[in-house]
Amino acid sequence: MKKHLNTLYVTTQGAYLRKEGQSVVVSIEKQDRLRLPIHTLDSIVCFGAVSMSPFLMFHCAENNVGVSFLSEHGRFLARVAGPVSGNVLLRQAQYRAAESKEIATTIARNTLVGKISNARTVLRRALRDHGEQAEIRAAEKRLGHFLVRLQRPLRLDELRGYEGEAAATYFAVFDCLMTVQDDTFRFRGRNRRPPVDPVNALLSFVYTLLVHDCRSALEGVGLDPQVGFLHAVRPGRPSLALDLMEEFRSFLADRLVLSLINRKQVQARDFIYSAGSAVTMTEGARRNVLEAWQKRKLDELVHPFIGEKCKIGLLPHLQARLLARHLRGDLEAYPPFLWK
Repeated sequence: MKKHLNTLYVTTQGAYLRKEGQSVVVSIEKQDRLRLPIHTLDSIVCFGAVSMSPFLMFHCAENNVGVSFLSEHGRFLARVAGPVSGNVLLRQAQYRAAESKEIATTIARNTLVGKISNARTVLRRALRDHGEQAEIRAAEKRLGHFLVRLQRPLRLDELRGYEGEAAATYFAVFDCLMTVQDDTFRFRGRNRRPPVDPVNALLSFVYTLLVHDCRSALEGVGLDPQVGFLHAVRPGRPSLALDLMEEFRSFLADRLVLSLINRKQVQARDFIYSAGSAVTMTEGARRNVLEAWQKRKLDELVHPFIGEKCKIGLLPHLQARLLARHLRGDLEAYPPFLWK
């Protein structure tokens, strides 16, 4: 369990939360492990098999402390809030921001800075760990040029154009990031719906996990995952969740896929080739990827903005809360996650 930005995240399975006086008490195996005054909290997020007394739920509702329940894997399940909640006001602020070209463009630019910066860091790490490669160095420099261009006044459609160019530059050298000598894992470009090679099958699967985590994080803080800034609003598309995941694509999803391939944790036998050229993973492969995903989310780092150590799996929740604070006017600008 960990407290970040006045939010208590409870991830220990079997934990039980109860009210004691004006405090929230977390017990594990009938032993009290944490006690926090209710007035120090804005919200509580429970992952997996975490239970709570109805008296504490009522106490949180009375004190405007939102309670969110997510599955152990981060899928949003439910949210408990009192009759007077900041959710409506927050979503109104979100909708106004999305309709404002100036505000939407500023948030989209910051999101894009996070995406390109983190993709550039992935390439720099590859050069450091595996030696100089001209193609990777050229792509790294071009991503740096994109970051410089983002400092200029740009329209939203121009930002989206740069996002596409930066992604093309990054994926043009993605094959160079794989050190395993196996033609099964040759990458010749991004494809999906359906993926037609094992690398794209892995990427699509992990991206699905990531977007679900981001959607859960946004719903957990009361934001509407359908209304984004970088991604245009379309029926049925979680545009804001897609915005949020951009900062984590290369840092979290792509690096996990590369690790699975380079460490030979996935093999050619783990993929099924269908008649229409579509490639899917076997049940065992999906299980192994899920295990690796959950293990990766347990790793810790120091968040570059709040300066606190946190689990990687909590990063989307922290970024969602920072975005909510910006939309409420508590932060001058939205600070994207920048991997160092």
